[in-house]
Amino acid sequence: MNTITIEGQLRTETGKSATRTLRSQDLVPGVIYGGAKEITFAASAVAFKTLVYTSQFQFAEVVVDGQRYKCILKDLQFDKVSDRLIHVDLLELVEDKPVSATIPVKYVGTSAGVKAGGRLEIKIKALKVKTLPKYLRENIEVDITDLQLLGNIRVQDVKIEHYEILNSPRIPMASVTMTRQLKQEEAAAAPAKGKKK
Repeated sequence: MNTITIEGQLRTETGKSATRTLRSQDLVPGVIYGGAKEITFAASAVAFKTLVYTSQFQFAEVVVDGQRYKCILKDLQFDKVSDRLIHVDLLELVEDKPVSATIPVKYVGTSAGVKAGGRLEIKIKALKVKTLPKYLRENIEVDITDLQLLGNIRVQDVKIEHYEILNSPRIPMASVTMTRQLKQEEAAAAPAKGKKK
C-alpha cells in the first residue's frame, strides 16, 4: 500500500497566535494521536497534498524530531472562505490496537443485470471498517458479476476476513435499475391485456 512521507516539525507553542504564525508561513498544524503520546506538529501545506487530495486510502509516515510515526488520516479542516487546508488529524497505527478506517470500494466484474440491458448504480463508494493495522488495504473488492436486473448488493453481503464492517448492514451498496429503453421494450413486448382474439 502506498505510503506518503511527511517531514514535520514539533510544535512547542499552541494557541491562536502561534497557529496564525504557522499558517502565515504556509505550514499546516497537525496532531498525531492514538499512540503512546499525542504529538503536535506542523508541516508544509505542499507535503500534505498527495495525502489529502486523493480518493485513495494510504498510509502517512510522519517524521518529527527524528521519530517516525506510521499513521492514517482521520480528519481535516479547511478554511470556510479560502478553502485552504488549516488542520490535520492523524491516527498513529499501533500493531495490536484495532483501528477504524474508511476504505474505498472497488467494484469488479460485469453485472449480469447490466448485460441484460440494465444500468449499474453505485450508492456506496467506501466502507467504514474496524481491523488491526496489518490488515489495512488500499481498497475492498466487491464482485458484482452475479448482480441481476433490479437486484442489490447490500453491506451485509460483503464478507472480509479480519474486518468488522461498521456501516448499517441493510444499506444497498450497488443496484441494477431498468433503463428507460428497457422499460419501453418490455412494455412493447408484453401482450395487451384484456384483448380478445
